[in-house]
Amino acid sequence: MSRQGSKGKGSSKPKNKKSGKRRDEAKKETAAREKAPVKKKAAAPAMAKKISNTDEIRLNKYISNSGVCSRRDADMHIAVGSVTVNGKIINEMGYKVKFEDDVRFDGARINPEKKTYVLLNKPKGFATTTSDSKGKTVMDLVANATNARIKPIGRLGRGSTGLLLFTNDDVIVKKFTNSKTGVSRLFEIELDKELKYEDFKKIQEGIKPMGKLVAVEEISYIDGAPKTTIGLKIKNTGNSILHTIFDHLKYEIVRVDCVQIGQLTKKDLPRGHWKHLTTQEVNTLQMM
Repeated sequence: MSRQGSKGKGSSKPKNKKSGKRRDEAKKETAAREKAPVKKKAAAPAMAKKISNTDEIRLNKYISNSGVCSRRDADMHIAVGSVTVNGKIINEMGYKVKFEDDVRFDGARINPEKKTYVLLNKPKGFATTTSDSKGKTVMDLVANATNARIKPIGRLGRGSTGLLLFTNDDVIVKKFTNSKTGVSRLFEIELDKELKYEDFKKIQEGIKPMGKLVAVEEISYIDGAPKTTIGLKIKNTGNSILHTIFDHLKYEIVRVDCVQIGQLTKKDLPRGHWKHLTTQEVNTLQMM
């Protein structure tokens, strides 16, 4: 018998040419997609972030950070009206304040920061201000000294040099700015001409520019220096008073250098450098 058309045991099924073709086409499409540049999906509209003032803290935490009492005790003091913010009694629990607010506990202003004291030997070319609009300032020089919000006590002109004290201690600031007690500062001053002895005596005894007495603690010629250079000690936080004195006597100031504040000196403090006061130095300031 003829076996044509019969299937033997070892024979295989004929290949489906159409399905194989489709698989080849699919592979090509996949490869093409992989090579094509990936298109980024359009970003979804960003949700508006809730704005919060990170400078604000709860009043009880502000009080606790200042070292007056614990937060729990602070709540009790707030409730009975012992705390004021910017002159108003606050009884509200959870009330938030900013660092610059005037917060008082039993009438005394408090500060949540650790008391910090930085002494700078100021170079020329830096304004004594906390403003950002005055070009280079002394705040740039002490920017890395501390995270505390310190401010300079008094002022040295942009062209003046020497010691400048920074702190966030209101008690020390009041000591310096008190016109009667104050803290002595010693200046080395260079004039445009020799200081006459008669003018030296006038300054020593006190002069009255514009009718107001200006008294100095000490004035002296400096040994080994020409009489254009003098030392002058005065209890004043700014150096504008120096110009007032010498303008009144028809001298021009060429150079001003603050060489001492109270017992603080420039020893081991190069120009443009700063240091933190030691505990002993702080105690000495506080006892003045």
